[in-house]
Amino acid sequence: MYMGIDPGRDKCGVAVLTAAGDIKFQRVVMTDELDGVIKNLAATFDIEAVILGDGTTHKAAAEKISAAGLKFQLVDEKHTTEEARREYWKKNPPRGWRKFLPTSMQVPPEPVDAIVAEILVRRFIQHIT
Repeated sequence: MYMGIDPGRDKCGVAVLTAAGDIKFQRVVMTDELDGVIKNLAATFDIEAVILGDGTTHKAAAEKISAAGLKFQLVDEKHTTEEARREYWKKNPPRGWRKFLPTSMQVPPEPVDAIVAEILVRRFIQHIT
């Protein structure tokens, strides 16, 4: 299993996926809760590696990952937010009058950081296979 983390100043996206790409956990957490979340997920799942986005505050997240005794791989975060927004709208199609407005012109009503964490893991899995 792989844990993906999209680090941020205030909030982080976290996802746990199997090597086959099945999502076992996906959530946006507050950054100050990240170390506890990492430890809980490591105790719950057999985490092979943590896939960490190389963007904002990744160094602080890397320290928390190492403190939990886990190995991590940095992955390029380039264009992941745009990709996550597209994925959000695939999973949650707009309703009512919003379905007539292109999704590229809409902002998801909730943070997409957890979807970014999923995308980071999928990029890593694709790279190693």
